[in-house]
Amino acid sequence: MSSPDPPVPRRPLSAPQQQAPLALPAEVVTGEAVPLELRPASFATRGLGQALDLTVMAVVGLGVGYALSWLPGLDEAASRAVGLLAVVAVAVGLPVTVETLTRGRSLGKLAGGLRVVRDDGGPIRFRHALVRGLLAVVEILATLGSVALISSLLNPKGKRLGDLLAGTFVLRERGGATLAPLPPMPPELAVWAEQADIAQLPDQLAVGVRRFLGGAGSLHPASRQRLAEDLATQVVRFVAPPPAAGTQPERFLVAVLDERRRRDYERLRRREDERAGRQARRHEAGVLSPAATRLIGDP
Repeated sequence: MSSPDPPVPRRPLSAPQQQAPLALPAEVVTGEAVPLELRPASFATRGLGQALDLTVMAVVGLGVGYALSWLPGLDEAASRAVGLLAVVAVAVGLPVTVETLTRGRSLGKLAGGLRVVRDDGGPIRFRHALVRGLLAVVEILATLGSVALISSLLNPKGKRLGDLLAGTFVLRERGGATLAPLPPMPPELAVWAEQADIAQLPDQLAVGVRRFLGGAGSLHPASRQRLAEDLATQVVRFVAPPPAAGTQPERFLVAVLDERRRRDYERLRRREDERAGRQARRHEAGVLSPAATRLIGDP
């Protein structure tokens, strides 16, 4: 029988040193350093979804054209104006309205498990959908998709021109893996973490730390220790003051991410309380007040 692996000596967390950067994947990261395990959609998947959307638009367009043919008393100029408005409504108004109301979905995207999101992973709004809809007329309809194809193939996230200008991209909502929950705050670092100044981590570094902590249990002890030290050396640059000498790197990383999450939740809770307070004050204001939300006759 082979002897068990010798214990890996733990080196104390030291001052930052120049080391080779880790190759970390580009991900969408939330404020608490939790990567969204949703990868950008491939061009083939987007193409199939777009084909379904174009089919729906064609069917709606035929229905609208048939309905307009029954309008009486229109001369040639009026018929052209109404027809142009109908084309704009179907080609631009329909997809923009659908994506705005569904926060980035359409029938084709729903069938393919796709969604349009902002670059930070948040839901899109009307302005994003409008920019995408206007550019789609040029890069998809007018050029038969050739411009969108070239742009998507050249961009790492498969963005077309509309996505580049709107600050959005299409991601897959299905097939993402779920990371294990973060370990609890190490008791010996709780007081230090609460008082420490923790700056915002770069997205790629935050993703690397979160991935490491989520899968550390499956790593070889030597690799686990070495990776923890590499990540801790990078993270300590964004923390002041550093933890006490002799702190285990992995527990330091847990403390930083746990404290970041706690602060994010506190900030969101304060914003929610402030918003609720503003709504309550508006509701209590008189109906003639500029800030009132009630109408005359409302309770």
